Amino acid sequence: MPGILTKNPQTAVVAVVALGGATGASARYGAGLLWPTAAGGFPWTTLVVNVIGCAVIGVFMVVISEVWAAHRLVRPFFGTGVLGGFTTFSTYAVDIEQLVSEDRAGAGLVYLGVTLLAALAAVWSAVWLTRRALAWRQA
Repeated sequence: MPGILTKNPQTAVVAVVALGGATGASARYGAGLLWPTAAGGFPWTTLVVNVIGCAVIGVFMVVISEVWAAHRLVRPFFGTGVLGGFTTFSTYAVDIEQLVSEDRAGAGLVYLGVTLLAALAAVWSAVWLTRRALAWRQA
């Protein structure tokens, strides 16, 4: 197997993204099992998973961009694979459609906006806090 992965560098990237995606999607599925959304309920699990994933990606990007010279496969494995599989913006879109189809357009709009704002705030806050922690550690 190592020979196959070294002949075509793109093969290695695809393999680690697939492995990471399976890992992240399994974690997301586990979150849904631990905290299921009741039929007709607000999709809190999807919201929380997406916000946590965005915060982790903020920390991760600072670490691999400013602190650690990571192996070339770390970003595709963890950033694209694990975090891409863990966060679930496709389910977010389905949740909005479902809320609207249940005549809960107001809840769908709130969910649409809150998720977007919370996800952006999470990534920005995580980047800022990580940089502050690193600066404090170096001082």
